[in-house]
Amino acid sequence: MATSLYDISIKTYAQILGAVTKFLEKGKEHCNANGIDLDAVVETSLYQDMLPFRFQIVSVAHHSLGAMEGVQAGVFGPPSMAPDLDYEALQAMAGDAQEKIQAYTPDVVNALEGSAVEFKIGGQSMPFIAEDFLMSFSLPNFYFHATTAYDILRMQGVPLGKRDFLGQMRLNM
Repeated sequence: MATSLYDISIKTYAQILGAVTKFLEKGKEHCNANGIDLDAVVETSLYQDMLPFRFQIVSVAHHSLGAMEGVQAGVFGPPSMAPDLDYEALQAMAGDAQEKIQAYTPDVVNALEGSAVEFKIGGQSMPFIAEDFLMSFSLPNFYFHATTAYDILRMQGVPLGKRDFLGQMRLNM
């Protein structure tokens, strides 16, 4: 059986969004139990020239749910900075993205194969077809920002491991 666009995108987004929502909850519990200010975590970066935790979570939602909405619309752009979101709002954003991603059906997603998607940033534009956009742009960005958010929580001492990042894998059982 061939792997479908739905399998590559929606199932992957759902798996990692599920993991992100769980490690965000672990992060909140750890920070609250250890007197770590969640507002400070939201503004934490891995390095001074990197964007903060809040942007990482915004980008996780943007490169999953936002990417699918972009494929449907035929156009996608970069996320905004979302300066006013606190930790709980970021948790809600990730949970909302997970819920909405899971509502996509195979028929809807697979029908998008071959459709044109344009990534616009500033005055520049990059043309894609849906599957190439998702596999070569959206998914790598999605993983990058999920990993960076995970790493920032690890930096705070949150007891997370690889299984926390992987989430519910699609096992042949």
